[in-house]
Amino acid sequence: MNTIIVIAQLVLSVLLIGLVLLQERSSGAGGLFGGTEGGSYQTRRGLERIIFWATIVVAVLFAGLAVVSLAFPRL
Repeated sequence: MNTIIVIAQLVLSVLLIGLVLLQERSSGAGGLFGGTEGGSYQTRRGLERIIFWATIVVAVLFAGLAVVSLAFPRL
């Protein structure tokens, strides 16, 4: 059972990395260091909203598996 949790964590971690990299917040290099371009508020729509929520769900699943793995090391 423990190997299933480890494999699931590996898959979720790769998926989480991909989802985070897909999120585009700004097009300039200044966005990498916290810079803003225009400073206007923009709502998420369409695919951007789906990627945003999928990132949250995958992160929660990953964290949950990490807690289960720590709480029950011999499963």
